[in-house]
Amino acid sequence: MKNLWAPWRLAFIIEDKKDTCIFCEKTRENDDEKNLIFERRGSVFGMLNKYPYNAGHLMIAPYRHVKNIDELTEEEWREILELLRDSIDVLKRTMSPEGFNIGLNVGRAAGAGYDHIHLHVVPRWNGDTNFMPVLSETKVIPEHLQETYRKVREGIRALKP
Repeated sequence: MKNLWAPWRLAFIIEDKKDTCIFCEKTRENDDEKNLIFERRGSVFGMLNKYPYNAGHLMIAPYRHVKNIDELTEEEWREILELLRDSIDVLKRTMSPEGFNIGLNVGRAAGAGYDHIHLHVVPRWNGDTNFMPVLSETKVIPEHLQETYRKVREGIRALKP
């Protein structure tokens, strides 16, 4: 069995989490670039993960703070899926991944860091579970978050008529 080790995510795990929700907090601020929010739509938004498993690791969430899938409206579901489709299209064109992990962690026991439902989109490449993270607890992310942000944001904007 291969593992996708992400020891750098320990910073996220042990950081002091305020009683606020990062998704709610960041969308109320006006600095999308600082907050890595690459797209805002009617009821959902997309942002880069500050502690990515791989380059291009995105999250898609509703603005509304909901904990469970069954609380999402039809409009939120539709917009989540549309932004997922558009995000995958942009990642394919700008980063050429060989696959994707797409998923929801619902509840703390399932690994959710926040109780605000959000979808993870993780681009994958053959060999991205190589020796570096296993032996040296170092993950090589070949691109700065701001460069990935720029690519994704420009790619999403280019899709709009």
